[in-house]
Amino acid sequence: MFHRTGSGRMVVTAVGVNSQTGIIFTLLGAGVEEEEKKEKKGKIIISLNMMKKPDGAAAMEMQPLKSAEGGEADEKERKKVSAPKKEKSVLQGKLTKLAVQIGKAGLLMSAITVIILVLYFAINNFVLEKRPWMTECTPIYIQYFVKFFIIGVTVLVVAVPEGLPLAVTISLAYSVKKMMKDNNLVRHLDACETMGNATAICSDKTGTLTTNRMTAVQCYVGDVHYKEIPDPGVIPPKSLDLLINAISINSAYTTKILPPDKEGGLPKQVGNKTECGLLGLVLDLKRDYQPIRNQIPEEKLYKVYTFNSVRKSMSTVIKLPEGSFRMYSKGASEIVLKKCSHILNEVGEPRVFRPRDKDEMVKKVIEPMACNGLRTICVAYRDFASDPEPKWDDENNILTDLTAICVVGIEDPVRPEVPDAIQKCQRAGITVRMVTGDNINTARAIAIKCGIIHPGEDFLCIDGKEFNRRIRNEKGEVEQERIDKVWPKLRVLARSSPTDKHTLVKGIIDSTMADQRQVVAVTGDGTNDGPALKKADVGFAMGIAGTDVAKEASDIILTDDNFSSIVKAVMWGRNVYDSISKFLQFQLTVNVVAVIVAFTGACITQDSPLKAVQMLWVNLIMDTFASLALATEPPTEALLRRKPYGRNKPLISSTMTKNILGHAVYQLILIFTLLFAGEKIFDIDSGRNAPLHSPPSEHYTIIFNTFVMMQLFNEINARKIHGERNVFDGIFRNPIFCSIVFGTFAIQIVIVQFGGKPFSCQPLSLEKWLWCVFLGLGELVWGQVIVTIPNSHLRFLRRAGQLTHKDELPEEDVNEENEEIDHAERELRRGQILWFRGLNRIQTQIRVVNAFRSSLYEGLEKPDSRTSIHNFMTHPEFRIDDSTPSIPLIDDTDDDSARRRTKYSSQPSSPNKNNNAIDSGINLTIDISKSAASSSPASPLHSLETSL
Repeated sequence: MFHRTGSGRMVVTAVGVNSQTGIIFTLLGAGVEEEEKKEKKGKIIISLNMMKKPDGAAAMEMQPLKSAEGGEADEKERKKVSAPKKEKSVLQGKLTKLAVQIGKAGLLMSAITVIILVLYFAINNFVLEKRPWMTECTPIYIQYFVKFFIIGVTVLVVAVPEGLPLAVTISLAYSVKKMMKDNNLVRHLDACETMGNATAICSDKTGTLTTNRMTAVQCYVGDVHYKEIPDPGVIPPKSLDLLINAISINSAYTTKILPPDKEGGLPKQVGNKTECGLLGLVLDLKRDYQPIRNQIPEEKLYKVYTFNSVRKSMSTVIKLPEGSFRMYSKGASEIVLKKCSHILNEVGEPRVFRPRDKDEMVKKVIEPMACNGLRTICVAYRDFASDPEPKWDDENNILTDLTAICVVGIEDPVRPEVPDAIQKCQRAGITVRMVTGDNINTARAIAIKCGIIHPGEDFLCIDGKEFNRRIRNEKGEVEQERIDKVWPKLRVLARSSPTDKHTLVKGIIDSTMADQRQVVAVTGDGTNDGPALKKADVGFAMGIAGTDVAKEASDIILTDDNFSSIVKAVMWGRNVYDSISKFLQFQLTVNVVAVIVAFTGACITQDSPLKAVQMLWVNLIMDTFASLALATEPPTEALLRRKPYGRNKPLISSTMTKNILGHAVYQLILIFTLLFAGEKIFDIDSGRNAPLHSPPSEHYTIIFNTFVMMQLFNEINARKIHGERNVFDGIFRNPIFCSIVFGTFAIQIVIVQFGGKPFSCQPLSLEKWLWCVFLGLGELVWGQVIVTIPNSHLRFLRRAGQLTHKDELPEEDVNEENEEIDHAERELRRGQILWFRGLNRIQTQIRVVNAFRSSLYEGLEKPDSRTSIHNFMTHPEFRIDDSTPSIPLIDDTDDDSARRRTKYSSQPSSPNKNNNAIDSGINLTIDISKSAASSSPASPLHSLETSL
């Protein structure tokens, strides 16, 4: 009897990119390709596509209108908005700079190698020995020059870290795959490693820090305040029955608690969360609400006063078997208690509830509950006589003189794993801030339970109104200097709007207070969170509660909406960074040794001790295989025990520099010893100064084999980059690493013993093999020696791969980024303008309708285009006085807007009539059924009205 059906009319003010969602998508740089199509100046193109629908309705597609004055300007604006500039990730920037540095050094070394070889050959043959250039010897000379060129290319190939992109890709791809198991769906690969450098996390409360499951935790019934849900036996039976009936009947019948989806999971809450909390109280009291609902189905409810913002309560009237009426009410405790004149006592009988009793209950029951972050709900009832029947429409007399049954304290409990996760974040040097729309008391209580704030700490816990008062000047403009005074101590921002979240994120990112630029991660689930998620370095969207716009703007989607998953993302991000560092430490050691050996050997002996094919095999070891081995190391909890690296910290740390140089020294000493004294040590023929096409020598094979063995054992050393002594720790947790080390060793045996001339190798005896392995094992011992050397003695090469602020983005890109986000901030700040802009769009649509009706196609003019919100208002005003903020809808000082209003007022009479209707607030409605009856199905007017 309470469900009504009927028809209604709808005013469509904007669709597509002009709607609220479309505007946010446009700010995110998505979905504006169709708007970018160029059209001829001064022409209005309207395409009517008549498409047959199953119900016979026709649909029309209307292209954007263009005018000579507004077309090009809008085109530029849209292109500017649709091409947002994205910063390089921290690791990308550092790797790019490091790769350029290594590449330049390698190119220089290879060029010098070739020049020295050519000059040495030419001077030795044509100057010192005074040999003439004979024509018949030209092919031999060319072969020498080709050999020198190949040596130079080999040096270049070994020097240039072409395996670096592979290592990054493998590490990121491996991490992304594993992160899926940790409930992190990564949409952008670079977000994975960026998260490892995060210094701040701005998190939502509901569903992220809390379970999003309202639960009754305290109650006041029978004059007793229970801090935990009591056993039903201690509650007066009469009070218990009234309470169970009041909750079961006086709640939406669509609200239910269903069995868990998974065995061992929590029961599933369906419907209103607050009512689910109360129904949960019924189940906690060992009773069931469903039999009561079956006994009194929804159609038997006599009268329902639904919850609204005025009543702040919900009431349901039922007819009792004897003919009288009973009304159950529930709502905000301070509202319902004011309407109570009685309360049930310790035996379940009503007693008078005087004003001073209410004050005492507020002080002793409701305020303590609120301070614990609980939402207080009062449940009450009232009996009515059947004769005369009350006037149910007289709410003031109906919703009064109630008898209070119970006051329930419900909360959205903190997820059990969240406090530990936040503690890990704080230990890892990450500041967690709560940004919520809830009230300040609840937010503070939840923040204390989570561990975001601790008693005695110097922190800031404010609401959105106070936040805006502190960060804006007298003109209402956000000032970075003011934000810098707020954000370092800010821990809780309550009653915040999406604009406040965006302003906070932008303020933290743009701050130059600290030496290191803050790396900010943000969580969001609503459409309005889109710009803040996009602005953040890493945006986390909620996979369960998140909207499509939020997911589109995000970098990572939390499939379980859980904060602890963010901590796992931090761990994986740091692991990516460390994996790349491990690979770099290993590769640069090989680079330094191989380049110096090739360069020195070529200059002294006219030939490289390591041949071209051997160098390529070494390159394969240190690039492809090392990428797989070192980039797939699993993360450990130890990653969360250090501070973030930061944007300006060099990629090659002092410890890594020490390891690279230390191991390079060891390897160079051994290789040069073998090169110049190896034939004496092993009593073999020397391989130096061999003729052009001489067979492989045992001497150079030992050098090659020892070099590879040293790289294999140094790969184990490279697993640790922070000076740890135990390099074997956790080695068997990475089967890929073990497989690659043993696999490489096996392939090396095959190459040496059976490679022959292609690999320039001579088979070695078992004794020589054992010596090669023994010299390789010395790397592990030497590694322990290097660990004992203090870093303070190695301050050079510390800036390798360091990313300075100016390297992050070119200046013009920074300017465009700033300009774009300024526009976004203005758009977000002025919600009223969106509505006004929509009304102006309707003016254009009305004029099109009128043009069709009067066939005045040639006389139709379009006012200045407002496709871009940025064209509409370039100087928004947001004034804040000491009392309450005053936000004018239109800035009277805006010349552009004034010109537009003047232009509208001077337009022809027919359109102006419609304009005045809009400006004066008259709603435009188009009765589709009426127009369908009065227009022929094939008429353009009918199609246009149907579409509108």
